[in-house]
Amino acid sequence: VLDSTCSLNLLQEKEREIMHAKKIDKIATTVLYTIAGIIVAILASLLLYILVKGLPHVSWSFLTGRSSSYEAGGGIGIQLYNSLFLLVITLIISIPLSLGAGIYLSEYARKGRLTNFIRTCIEILSSLPSVVVGLFGYLIFVVQFQYGFSIISGALALTVFNLPQMTRNVEDGLRNVHHTQREAGLALGLSRWETVIHVVVPEALPSIVTGIVLASGRIFGEAAALIYTAGQSAPALDWSNWNPLSVTSPISIFRQAETLAVHIWKVNSEGTIPDATQVSQGSAAVLLIFILIFNLSARYIGRRLHAKLTSAN
Repeated sequence: VLDSTCSLNLLQEKEREIMHAKKIDKIATTVLYTIAGIIVAILASLLLYILVKGLPHVSWSFLTGRSSSYEAGGGIGIQLYNSLFLLVITLIISIPLSLGAGIYLSEYARKGRLTNFIRTCIEILSSLPSVVVGLFGYLIFVVQFQYGFSIISGALALTVFNLPQMTRNVEDGLRNVHHTQREAGLALGLSRWETVIHVVVPEALPSIVTGIVLASGRIFGEAAALIYTAGQSAPALDWSNWNPLSVTSPISIFRQAETLAVHIWKVNSEGTIPDATQVSQGSAAVLLIFILIFNLSARYIGRRLHAKLTSAN
């Protein structure tokens, strides 16, 4: 009888512990869902506020028109083109460098002080504020290299700003490739370099492309680093002039280029035009839409590439 009573007490104590654990789990789950809901609500309200305030001011003439410093009714055509052109130039510089650095760190770098030092430098660079990178770009590219306020100065500064993150994305994507893929390539008689190029990189391509597209959104929306490097003016472009060395050519990398993000900052800081608020709200809505497109397309492209390369449905 005593044994039965002890066993019953133990079972009841176990049941109480289980019920207590379930209650704690429900409370913790409720708190986490509440926090997540608050965060989503804040982000959604912010996005909706920007779109509701800005979209009524967006029109075809606004997207293609030339901005004005004193009169109302200006557009963002040149600033929008400058943002896209600067993005292309930055990616042309950044992608080969990030691929090379990521491949080296993932496939060739041996563990040691030098590799740890390189990774530490990457971590430090990735945490630098964009204003600091802009001042660095101003001192080095604008003043020391005498590129002046230009697209190439802005692209080089943004390369410094985004290269650590892109390098880590490439390295992580390559490291996630299973070692059997490398062993299979080597077993087929491929060299180590051929295995990396023809086996490892294609396998990691979805994550690499996703990282590049996400970095594109970051580049497109950057302002602080470009204020000190690409300039704060948007001179008129001669669309019939395709001389890359001419400052009025749309393909010149040696001309000043006020981007859309810089234009928003300038309009809000100076406010010399009568409809500064409307221009700022419309520009913010356009910028937000492009960044959303970059982020959503990153997920879509990553899924499509993964399905194509792995023959998954």
